[in-house]
Amino acid sequence: MNSQKLNARDRVPFIQKMSFGSGHFILNILPGTLGVFIQFFLLTAWGVDPLWAGLLGGLPRIFDAITDPIMGFISDNTKSNYGRRRPYIFIGAIISGILFFLMWQLDDNASQSYIIWHVMVLQILFLIGNTMFATPLVGLGYEMTSDYNERTRLMAFSNIMGQIAWMIVPWLYVIIPDSNTFNTQTEGVRTMALIVGVMCVIFGILPAIFCKGIDASNMANRKEINFKTLTANLKELWEGIVQVSKNKPFMKLCGATFLVFNGFQLVAAFGVFIIVFYMYNGSYENAGTWPAWFNTINAMITAFIVIPIISRMSNKWGKKKAFIISTILSIVGYCLKWWGFDKELNSQFNQTGLGKGMTSAVGSIFETINPFLDRIGMSWFSIDPGSEIPWLIFLPIPLFAFGMGGLFTLMMSMTADVCDLDELENGMPRKEGTFGAIYWWMVKLGQAIALVLGGLILKIVGFDPGVTEQTLETMNRLRIADIVIPSATAALAVWVMWKYSLSEKRAKEIKKELVARRGEI
Repeated sequence: MNSQKLNARDRVPFIQKMSFGSGHFILNILPGTLGVFIQFFLLTAWGVDPLWAGLLGGLPRIFDAITDPIMGFISDNTKSNYGRRRPYIFIGAIISGILFFLMWQLDDNASQSYIIWHVMVLQILFLIGNTMFATPLVGLGYEMTSDYNERTRLMAFSNIMGQIAWMIVPWLYVIIPDSNTFNTQTEGVRTMALIVGVMCVIFGILPAIFCKGIDASNMANRKEINFKTLTANLKELWEGIVQVSKNKPFMKLCGATFLVFNGFQLVAAFGVFIIVFYMYNGSYENAGTWPAWFNTINAMITAFIVIPIISRMSNKWGKKKAFIISTILSIVGYCLKWWGFDKELNSQFNQTGLGKGMTSAVGSIFETINPFLDRIGMSWFSIDPGSEIPWLIFLPIPLFAFGMGGLFTLMMSMTADVCDLDELENGMPRKEGTFGAIYWWMVKLGQAIALVLGGLILKIVGFDPGVTEQTLETMNRLRIADIVIPSATAALAVWVMWKYSLSEKRAKEIKKELVARRGEI
């Protein structure tokens, strides 16, 4: 299927892949850190009411959903010597980094009303900068190559670098409260906000400097972007959104993404609850760093094992088949969590020779490196050599990691193919920014719904946050929900994608027609 040699023009150089990937690292580290700060440390460090913390997490997303398509339209129609996307990425990265830092420079004794308004206003301003950065970045990725398989390789590489963020984010729960690292949680939040802000500026501007998009110098039908044409532009924007919504392959991609991502997000926090309240009877002290290790190892396996496998599957069998196979594998992985998170089975495994040997080996390693970690202020990273390790919780990860690993690697690659189809059917200008904005709007919608429904599910299963030891019935119901919900949404996503029509053969035919239409060599 893939014997055709890659044209040098379609090859994305390594430096560009690295730069685009660094942008995706920021694309993940910013919302990941923001979520931890708002949903956890606003409560524990500053004592903000949980209801207000929830509103601070949700209300700005409404504003964010409005600005994404607008930014997509603006970048699609921009005329610049530096390209349609790169100026916004450069400026947006700097604005995002500065405002993220300022958002969390809160005084320890600030009143709750001041904290709420400070975070709300600065977050809205931050989201404007972040939209300037994120929406053009996604659109840039769709146009960096027109080759069917090189698109998948580019998205796989960027997704691998994006996963690095999820290796870091879980440790914020451990690092910030650590008294050996910071004097107070508020100091920890302020310091980590500075670090994340600096990373945003440094890594966020790299795509603007090194990545190259499509040559838009002769692109026809672009609109003038100024205040005089505001009304006409809004009309064009709406017509473009309607046009995009009629693209059936793209709507299938959005639907499948919403299902897989929403199902995953709905239960994302359940694993931590199950580890702490079921496996360790509500003791955060006994659970230690295992919730953080679980999420970090999940991200590592996704990045360095699963995504490369999915990329090869896509090259061999096509993107649709690779998505269906990876999603089915994730369902098997979710089902395995019933046994992986069983505390009795974990205890029995630790009594076997294999379990004792594995635990002893890890214990010996950390017995050697723990003094070094203490000296450099990373005691929070250490593992007690004498503690039992819940090995089986890591058993399902290599399979259910195929769900999220395949989702953004393949869906973003397929969205780039859809942009070609749209140009064929509707002409210029190409609308990568609009497609990217609507696609990520679906992702954000899934996040917002998951935040609401996740709490509702906890209430339905009978989880009581005020009780240290939950009933066995409650935890079993939570374990069932942790498996059934993402498995059901993943199965529906497979059904949605079953008749996806934009195959590799058709994508290459479209590319050939577009090259002929443009008069390219």
